[in-house]
Amino acid sequence: MARRIEAEKGSFARQMRRQPTEAEKRLWRHLSSSQLGGHKFRRQSVIGNFIVDFCCPKTGLIIEVDGDTHVDEDADRIRSQALEQMGYFVIRFTNQDVIQNIQGVLTRILEVAARLPDRRYTPTPTPPLEGRGLE
Repeated sequence: MARRIEAEKGSFARQMRRQPTEAEKRLWRHLSSSQLGGHKFRRQSVIGNFIVDFCCPKTGLIIEVDGDTHVDEDADRIRSQALEQMGYFVIRFTNQDVIQNIQGVLTRILEVAARLPDRRYTPTPTPPLEGRGLE
């Protein structure tokens, strides 16, 4: 059952990547390809039971862009707390922030990312050379 839920979340995340909001598109133009301070971000990533808008796995920074559907501040707070308990740091912006003040948003993201230590993150471990015919 858990694998089915995980597959459904992954499928929904892929759908969300194909249909981003205008604010998400604008922010992704600055976050993609490690453009912002060399930080690599992923978009619509599944973390635990959540799908987050943007995540930098190396620092554990999560960026959420809240639109009109985010009217329940208590639910957002609980969600952020759950992600923080998993070792992530969450910052939130509104769609309006991103659309009207992208430079301010980018500055804030860089400030927060600079303060966060790198997590024990290795994107692809390199296997030892022994055993592959090389010594």
